[in-house]
Amino acid sequence: MSLTVFAELKFWLLVLFSLVVPVAIYVLLLVRRAVSPLTVLALGLALILIAGFDTYLLQSLVQMAKASASLADDAVFVSELTLGLYLLPALFAGVGVNVISHVLIRHLGEAERQFEKDRDQGRR
Repeated sequence: MSLTVFAELKFWLLVLFSLVVPVAIYVLLLVRRAVSPLTVLALGLALILIAGFDTYLLQSLVQMAKASASLADDAVFVSELTLGLYLLPALFAGVGVNVISHVLIRHLGEAERQFEKDRDQGRR
């Protein structure tokens, strides 16, 4: 084990999955002119999975920081600041759930309209 968690692979995975990947997903969704509902659903699920993975990495880094000799990683991972670090995964999970909800609500609205249309045609 290294002297600080900032040199560990898990820390860099946390940076990657907390900053780079979610921003890439948001940019993809905002830049594309047309996105299929399945793509939106998949990206929403990806945000939820990223949130879970980030939470796992944070918990692992907290344990590693407690065991390391460095005070710098203790200041980040074994302090009140840790609570702030958990807000990013909560944000990603919330946005992911909202995106999935949007796709499901649109699908259900279309299914209801189709049901009404089919029912009205059956009466004729």
